[in-house]
Amino acid sequence: MTRLPLFGLALATALFAATSVHAEGDKAAGRALVYTCAGCHGVPGYTNAYPQYPVPKIAGQNEQYIINALQGYQSGGRKHPTMDAQAQSLSATDIQNIAAYLSSLAK
Repeated sequence: MTRLPLFGLALATALFAATSVHAEGDKAAGRALVYTCAGCHGVPGYTNAYPQYPVPKIAGQNEQYIINALQGYQSGGRKHPTMDAQAQSLSATDIQNIAAYLSSLAK
């Protein structure tokens, strides 16, 4: 009896993954938007003041991860005062463009 629900879950997961929309952002437009990102994410070895932790590198990060993270800051699902404020100023198109540009960079 547990095989059927597990099979259904696996099938639903596979269908969702196959039909997920891949962002088609404009890399040039994204490049123009990331100037504020570089102030923290582009500094080698930069550490956030409070709470203290290394600021993650976002160049070369997975495109969908960047989109999910920025949408999470917009919705309140992710919390960081600076990122919350930055994300609020972005449109859905801006987020796609930023993700397209950052994901195209070498790690």
